[in-house]
Amino acid sequence: MESAAAAAAAMAMVVVLGMGGAAAAVSGAGTAAGAGAGGIAPEADVSHHGHVSLWGSGLGVWVQSVNRGPSNLAGVTVRVRVSVSLSGRQELPESCLQADRLTVLCRTGALRTDEAEGRQLALELQLAGRPDEVVVRVDTLWNGGATDRNPRNNDHEVLAPATGDEYVF
Repeated sequence: MESAAAAAAAMAMVVVLGMGGAAAAVSGAGTAAGAGAGGIAPEADVSHHGHVSLWGSGLGVWVQSVNRGPSNLAGVTVRVRVSVSLSGRQELPESCLQADRLTVLCRTGALRTDEAEGRQLALELQLAGRPDEVVVRVDTLWNGGATDRNPRNNDHEVLAPATGDEYVF
């Protein structure tokens, strides 16, 4: 299981660095990108909120990612993990990739502290079979090395029964 986590982390770096191109992924007010004065990591409060919906073999995942600061972020990698295997290759937004049969990774782009709306992500995933329910986990895999003192608002687990209803996180 640990090798899968390592592979996912490596894929996240490809998503963030390969698509973003910037090796220094965090910027604070008045400091250079990366660690602030004295090598201290900048602080940012990333939060993810949204909803999931399961119908038949389709799973919709809608995520809004916001940075409450105090430092701006050049990008964040959001990880969406499901308890039921995805069915083959998924049609994903350009900013996303399928890391394995249970995981999708998406980059947000820059998350500035003054953006109330943050970044929106909408996924329509196809699951193997027609499960009665699925557990969806949404979290931050990578944030450029920033310190996040409130990770409770960016790590979520939602049980979605196959009702077609929206289950909020």
